[in-house]
Amino acid sequence: MSWLDDADDLEDDFEDYDESSIRTRPNPKANRPRTKRRPAHDDAEIGRVLGVDRGRYSVLVDEGTGTERAVTATRARELRRTPIVTGDRARIVGDTSGDEGTLCRIVGIVERTSLLRRSADDTDQVERVIVANADQMLIVVAAADPEPRARLVDRYLVAALDAGIRPLLVVTKTDLADPTAFLSHFEGLDLRVFTSAEERMPVAEIGASLVGHSTVFVGHSGVGKSTLVNALVPSAGRATGHVNQVTGRGRHTSSSTVSLRYEGPTGTGWVIDTPGVRSFGLGHVEPANILAAFTELALIAEDCPRGCTHLADAPDCALIEAAERGELSETGRARLDSLQRLLQTFADKPEPGR
Repeated sequence: MSWLDDADDLEDDFEDYDESSIRTRPNPKANRPRTKRRPAHDDAEIGRVLGVDRGRYSVLVDEGTGTERAVTATRARELRRTPIVTGDRARIVGDTSGDEGTLCRIVGIVERTSLLRRSADDTDQVERVIVANADQMLIVVAAADPEPRARLVDRYLVAALDAGIRPLLVVTKTDLADPTAFLSHFEGLDLRVFTSAEERMPVAEIGASLVGHSTVFVGHSGVGKSTLVNALVPSAGRATGHVNQVTGRGRHTSSSTVSLRYEGPTGTGWVIDTPGVRSFGLGHVEPANILAAFTELALIAEDCPRGCTHLADAPDCALIEAAERGELSETGRARLDSLQRLLQTFADKPEPGR
């Protein structure tokens, strides 16, 4: 018998079998019907997101009570496309004891009252969420070393006004230069200004403005922002740096955004420290939100033609005509100048693709 005969016999043996005859081990998980329904998590606790480090979130639960504690959490799978940032009020489930080695899960985000954002540049429509639920922005600039940049401060102001956040301004290193000329750019704004020299920092005055608020600190690298944060929150331990004498630029010291509790003689508040930045893109901002922040000017602008830019060369602009007729007070004219300067930021934006 040849090997061909053996092959024919083997084929005959398998003629009575097909794929349905093969037994497979059942897989309950694979055979379970899929569903989009998610648990309601009615037992979820609400906590404040203090910071994030490599995919793990530090969340404060039972805030303001005798059982207040920080827990470590990860995000639920259904939130993988939802940005979770410092300041968020998160719904968490699981082990919230805060004991070493425990891990809970963020299953939802409470509706935000504000959202501070920026883009990589003015042509980038993709926004970067910086912090949630802040109601104040403290802008820190130096009178010198490095030189103050009015246009960067303008951008901070635009982002704050767009988010509905009240801006404050701190000018450091006033012992090195007189900030009067720089501050003249902002005379028309409802902007509280604090000044400090190296030997005297108005910690008490700044601290009093933080009580009862959630304040995000922003500023160019090297302006003294981390030094100010450490003075307000001695336990913060934020790294401080110096300005490069060749480039005139500060070194980045804060590498992450973190919430710190300020405890002053008259009450408490939250300090949200952010990494120093040298640019602040506004590709996501709508100019109409800036005008809305100038309440009294927004009322006059209702008589402007559709699509009015409100800039100095805008035809038939009701704001410009009111100023020419002397209907604006000295403060009103200063505020109009400030508004036009901020709106000019958008007029100068390069078109996408250029």
